[in-house]
Amino acid sequence: MPRRTSLSDASLTAVERYYSGRFAEHGATARGVDWNSPESQELRFHQLLRVTDREAGRFSLNDFGCGYGALVAFLRARALDVDYRGYDLSESMLEHARQKHPDSTFVGSVDELAPADYTLASGIFNVKLDVPTDDWREYVLATLETIAHLTRKGFAFNMLTSYSDADRMRDDLYYGDPRFFFDLCKREYSRHVALLHDYGLYEFTMIVRLG
Repeated sequence: MPRRTSLSDASLTAVERYYSGRFAEHGATARGVDWNSPESQELRFHQLLRVTDREAGRFSLNDFGCGYGALVAFLRARALDVDYRGYDLSESMLEHARQKHPDSTFVGSVDELAPADYTLASGIFNVKLDVPTDDWREYVLATLETIAHLTRKGFAFNMLTSYSDADRMRDDLYYGDPRFFFDLCKREYSRHVALLHDYGLYEFTMIVRLG
């Protein structure tokens, strides 16, 4: 079993309130989940879904940090046959997702997630608020263990990059070192890892194929 997160309940609650606040202000839009534009949100989906490129038929997918369910609409627009299950901390976003996509499953507890062929995590590691950087990295590591435990064929995640311009970096955000996370995924999870850092955003995407 994966190790438990080192974050306090208060810290997780603060993160949940941050995202619920964004959603209350901007609604079911890219800005409602703290992205700058729908174009950048969809670009991230494209990168993350590269982990599923070898699938020819139906597959199952856990959306870890699903927000208001934007990925469901993205999958349907591309006629992908997916057994989808979304998880998020924000109950207000989950309520919207359940109403918008009643034939998909959305849960508010990791314990309600079953293992799936693939797991995607978009943006969940970016906003650390006032959590010390070292503590947040431990939370990221614990969460990646959880994601790997819930995955049969592969998982993908994105993260703000430590190669961002120094004068634009914010104290309340976490910027991961792509070299560290590439090495971690190669050593801990799979020999088949791809680091994507060439799609025009101040972030990277990690593709980890298992088996």
